[in-house]
Amino acid sequence: MREESTESEEKAMQELLEGAYDLHVHTGPDVSPRKLDDLDMAERIQKLGMKGFGIKSHYFCTGERARIVKKVYPDLNPIGALSLNHTVGGINPVAVEMAARVGAKIIWMPTFDAANEMAYMFSRTSYDELPPWAKVQFELSQQGKMQAGITILENGNLKQSVLEIIDIAKKNDLILSTGHLGKEEIYALVTAAKQQGLRKVVVTHPTFSSVNLSKQEQKELAELGAYMEQCFGVITPHYGIDWDGLYEAIRFVGPEHCILSSDLGQTNNPYPDEGLLTFVTNLHNNGFSKEEIKTMTIHNTTFLAEG
Repeated sequence: MREESTESEEKAMQELLEGAYDLHVHTGPDVSPRKLDDLDMAERIQKLGMKGFGIKSHYFCTGERARIVKKVYPDLNPIGALSLNHTVGGINPVAVEMAARVGAKIIWMPTFDAANEMAYMFSRTSYDELPPWAKVQFELSQQGKMQAGITILENGNLKQSVLEIIDIAKKNDLILSTGHLGKEEIYALVTAAKQQGLRKVVVTHPTFSSVNLSKQEQKELAELGAYMEQCFGVITPHYGIDWDGLYEAIRFVGPEHCILSSDLGQTNNPYPDEGLLTFVTNLHNNGFSKEEIKTMTIHNTTFLAEG
C-alpha cells in the first residue's frame, strides 16, 4: 500500500479538488486555537480551484463569519454552520431557525455535548492525544461546569424538538449532519429525515471512535439516503480506522454514497487543503479511479452545498 505523495503527484491530483467543497473545517477565530482562520482558508482553497468550505465551530453559529468571507472572496461559497451543543441551547429549533435566516447551511447534531460522546470520553482511562474540544470539556468538568449529555431520544423515540429541526432543515434546504450521536440515535434520525422528505443528510465521520459504525451499518444508512462523510482527520487507529479499513469501507458503501472532508484546522495537523490532497492521492494510489474520487469530492459535495 502506498501512502506517500511526491510534489508532482500532488499537482496531478489537484484536478480532483477543482470545484470541490470541504464541508468540515475547523478554522478560527474559535474557542480553541486553530491553525488558520476563515480568510486564510479561503485564500488557500481559491488557489486550488475549490468552490467553498463549511466553517465548523462546536460552540457558535458561523453563518455570520461565512458572510464576511464571502464579502472578501466573492467567487467562493463559504458555508456557515451550527452545532447543537449546550452553548446554543442544545436541541434548539429556534437556534436552527435563526441560523438558517443568517444563511447557515449545515446543522450538526450535538458533538462534544452528545451523551454518546460524553459517555465514551469519560470512560477512557488514558488518551494519547486529546482533541481541542475534549481539553475544554475536561477543564469544564474539573471546574464543576459540566451539563448532562444531550440525547435526541426520549423513551426510545425522537424528541419533538428533533422532528421540528428536521422540518426546519427541509423547508430551508439545509444539510443535517449527525455529529457525535450514538448508533441508535443516528438510525432514528436518518430514518425520520427520510420519512419527512429531507434531501440532505450526512453521517458525520462514521468511523470516528465514539461513533464506530461498521461498513454494513454505513451501507444501511446510505440506503436510507444518507451520505457517509469520510474524514481525513480521523484516519488513524487512535480515532478508529486505518487507511486499509477506510478503503474497504468506501468500496463496500460505494463512492456514490460518500463525501470526503478534511475535519482539519487543529494546530498540530496539516492544513485542510493539504489533508485533502493527501486523501485523494492515497485513494488514487490504492485503486480508486479519478471519477470515483470526483464523485466524493465534487459531485456529492456540490449537491449538498448547492443542489
